[in-house]
Amino acid sequence: MMSFPIGFYALGGAWLFLLLAPLVLFYFLKLKRPRLEIPSLALWRQVLNDQRVNSPFPKFKRNLLLLLQVLLLVLLVLAAMQPFVQTGAERAEYLPVLIDCSASMAALDTPGGRSRLELAKERVGKMIDNMLPDQRLSLIEMHSSARRLTDFTNNQRLLRDALGKIAVVDVASRLEDGLSMAQGLARTVPIETVVVYSDGNFAAQVDFELPFDVNYQRIERGGPNVGITAFNGRRSRTDRWDVFVGVEGTDGSAEIELLQDGKSVGGETARVVDGRSARLVFEVSAETATSLEARLKPSGPDSLSADNVAFLDLPPARPLTVYVRPELASYRHALAAMQDVVVYPADEGRADTDASPPAATRGDSGGMPASGYDLLITDREDESALDATVTLFVGVVPRDLGKLVSVAAEVAHVVDWQRSVPLLQHVQLTNVLIGTEPRSALGVRDADYEALGYEILAHGQRGPLILKKRTGQKLAFFLLFHTDRSTLPYRVGFPILVTNAVEIALSEAAISEVRGQPTGVLPPLWLRPDRGYRVTGPDGSATNVRSDSGGGISGVPAVHVGSYLIAEGATEVARVGVSLLNAQETSLAAVDEILFREYSVSAAETKIETDRPLWGWLAGLALCVLLVEWWYFLRRPGGVPT
Repeated sequence: MMSFPIGFYALGGAWLFLLLAPLVLFYFLKLKRPRLEIPSLALWRQVLNDQRVNSPFPKFKRNLLLLLQVLLLVLLVLAAMQPFVQTGAERAEYLPVLIDCSASMAALDTPGGRSRLELAKERVGKMIDNMLPDQRLSLIEMHSSARRLTDFTNNQRLLRDALGKIAVVDVASRLEDGLSMAQGLARTVPIETVVVYSDGNFAAQVDFELPFDVNYQRIERGGPNVGITAFNGRRSRTDRWDVFVGVEGTDGSAEIELLQDGKSVGGETARVVDGRSARLVFEVSAETATSLEARLKPSGPDSLSADNVAFLDLPPARPLTVYVRPELASYRHALAAMQDVVVYPADEGRADTDASPPAATRGDSGGMPASGYDLLITDREDESALDATVTLFVGVVPRDLGKLVSVAAEVAHVVDWQRSVPLLQHVQLTNVLIGTEPRSALGVRDADYEALGYEILAHGQRGPLILKKRTGQKLAFFLLFHTDRSTLPYRVGFPILVTNAVEIALSEAAISEVRGQPTGVLPPLWLRPDRGYRVTGPDGSATNVRSDSGGGISGVPAVHVGSYLIAEGATEVARVGVSLLNAQETSLAAVDEILFREYSVSAAETKIETDRPLWGWLAGLALCVLLVEWWYFLRRPGGVPT
């Protein structure tokens, strides 16, 4: 059975058609003619004819002005009935609309063409224009996080204003965050379907249990693109850095220019073939802190500009500072053979006998304290108060684990260990004998240690042997047994273990190796304690933050590629460059199917069909008829009284 293609949302407005009766009646009962003196009785014949016309019984004479007014009234009544063209599409009363505005949504289809976000906003705009009075939309922007722009509303002006404010941010997309926000809305109103507008540049596997249906509206992917996906530096000598630039994308080539503090120091050509990345190496001379910038100039069409520039901040050259208790002779002996490592306190008889923390100056923008040690190796827990980035406790059981583990005076050996963690890489612990045995209390499981923030790196027969814990910017390792009461110092793995600890400290202190900071949030900064600072982004936006009692600032949003200025009052104290550096966004790859826990959702083959309201058109036609009537009334004889 075929359904009628026209529907009426306010069918009760049809009673307004009754207004046609008084309109026609007014034309039957015209006002009497004014009394006039006439020069001849011959005009009485015309007067009699007019009286017959004003009588309700003779045949009504056709009148164009009346027909126009009847048509005007019919159009207005039809508009009041709110007709719409039925497309057969299901109509949801509450509909969340997720709009992806991650970096890849800025990709253009052709040079000078339209971005993916512009296409998505155009389609959402049509949904807003075709809303029926019983529908409510909620707009949610989605990138590395999600933000609700409007509550559920049918206010088209409010929705269009919110839609117009959505802009691309230079971060990757996380579909889970957008769906989680829609799930939160589903607790307040009944939601059956969620519409997602995206180019599909996100992970195909989504760990999310859907309480509603998902309508995945995939926007066509952009054109060819080549971009910078990696920008790292590794110190080769005290005053030299090897800088690595990774380029990925579709087949093509580009010129890479490297700038140091704004001056060009090198350039090479990168070629990407069959989607394989290209890696370029530059040598940079820098003894003090310096800023690098890599610029990419594509040789052909390039649809995304955010990945054509990258930034890298190199710290000043300095040795690694290590504090080791004089009683730990085996560790001091292993460190003595390492270059660019200063051990405190110095051995007796050496010139550098100062046992106090070094006063080495460190760049505030590098995220390190102004003074202290890079690595602390101690067998006393009370020395944890010393300022150190990485700490290796030997034979120390943390106080907060006192109820979970105890140490017995029995021989133990290593049962298993994580061979891939940095501290234990290439360290062979098989057949290592330990003079004391850490034992977990009865009923204690590994999850109990993890609940307190510890990660077990090595297991013994009855409990953990090596633990790891990170607290803010501090990293600590705990050997629950003392190495002097084991065979470990006599094995090849011991100097490797110490070397690994040094490498970890070098990485945490960003002394030997640094990586370009990706967009999202700024790296932690260490400035003056309890001070207010202003962070100004490359787009001109400013954020006011305050350092904690230790001078730390963290969690500052950085969602645009460029240089961020940190100032105290009018004085610049630091500058940090952030880059996109995301191979997924640069590839502009799109998934055709989203895999959830229980089922998958494929990209819709057609655009969303919505019922099309007609009352706007009818109101416009009514206005045109009104103008025609007004024009006709003015031009007819006697239309304007004199």
